[in-house]
Amino acid sequence: MKIVYLFCFLTFWTAIIQAQNPLSEIIQQQLEGTPWAANPKKYEVQVLYTEVDRRPDGTVKLKTHRWGTPDTNQYFYPASTVKMPAAILALQRLNELGVQGLSPQSLLFHGTGSAPAAAPQKPAATDSTSQSGYPSIGHYIRKLFLTSDNDAYNRLFEFLGPTYLNQALHRAGIHGGRLQHRVGVGGFDTETHAWLNPVRFSDGFRTPYQIGERHDRYYDPLPNIRGQRRGTGYTTNNGDLISEPCDFTHKNYLSVRNLHDILLRVVLPEAVPAHQRFLLEEDDYVLLRRAMSQRPRESDYPRYDKPDNYVKFWIYGDQPEETKIPDGVRILNKVGWAYGYLTDAAYITDAASGAEFLLVGTVHVNENRIFNDGVYEYETIGIPFFGTLGRAVLDYERAKRRR
Repeated sequence: MKIVYLFCFLTFWTAIIQAQNPLSEIIQQQLEGTPWAANPKKYEVQVLYTEVDRRPDGTVKLKTHRWGTPDTNQYFYPASTVKMPAAILALQRLNELGVQGLSPQSLLFHGTGSAPAAAPQKPAATDSTSQSGYPSIGHYIRKLFLTSDNDAYNRLFEFLGPTYLNQALHRAGIHGGRLQHRVGVGGFDTETHAWLNPVRFSDGFRTPYQIGERHDRYYDPLPNIRGQRRGTGYTTNNGDLISEPCDFTHKNYLSVRNLHDILLRVVLPEAVPAHQRFLLEEDDYVLLRRAMSQRPRESDYPRYDKPDNYVKFWIYGDQPEETKIPDGVRILNKVGWAYGYLTDAAYITDAASGAEFLLVGTVHVNENRIFNDGVYEYETIGIPFFGTLGRAVLDYERAKRRR
């Protein structure tokens, strides 16, 4: 009798919890037949949806809902989403240094001078896509968000180094991740990623700040994160198939919660305790928010010929390339895609309805469980996951505000 009572009690409270989770309701009512909804464990789906409630007194109340696989400690490769904290922390580092004449617009040179860095690092002294013809922190941040430029992130990584990146996140209350290496560049291994280019800032006449070449061996094994060796095999860069799990133990990692909380500190810092905010000035927020929200066609420097949805997975990722995102809908986000993993961390606003919310999610589409072979179900399952679920949540937000 007690067992029956306990079963009924747990069923009752499970039903209540589900009823209080609009994300579950949306998926059950509208998206139940999709492959990822039918089998979230197989596709390693994790989604966080945060409702934003602005009160009359100016305060912000947040309510976060989760859906997906129950194992939140399972490893997934975050790909280019790691570029978001690098951009934020590059601005924070400039503020911490407090050097007169040093700003996001200062000219920035890597690996130049009489003592160039060790290979495979390469120097950077010009940038034809910038208005000045030279690189800067601000210009790299714009490139990084507008089209997920790999070199832009790698230059910020070389400026900051993994020790600073990880410790700065920890100081902001963000734990359990690992920023370890450059992305999208060949010739590096675990050891050579630890070498960092010399960096020099210039105001055109003098050098307000510079750093020599460094060897930064930061590493966190992330003992609480399971499954850092994935799949049944992987393909080498030479095309050889190795029939053993792919090793991610020295790869970058940020959890869905990490990405959510990093984004939150940029778009709604007032909702975060003061001691856990990033050290940013108002101009920094303006730079970041503009770069995160712009479509490629809205940028003159750099100039891009890319569709609106090129790095906007939620809502529009599965739409035709000629689709224009309405001016009233703004998506401040960072996406990542590699090894069959697709991830998007976004803050979405809709001017017409007043809707605003955070939507952060990841999905893994790698049916053959072979990594680095280029055979992934991005177009058939991955991108439609973001498009259909994103539209469903936006519809829910709009309807909620019409009540």
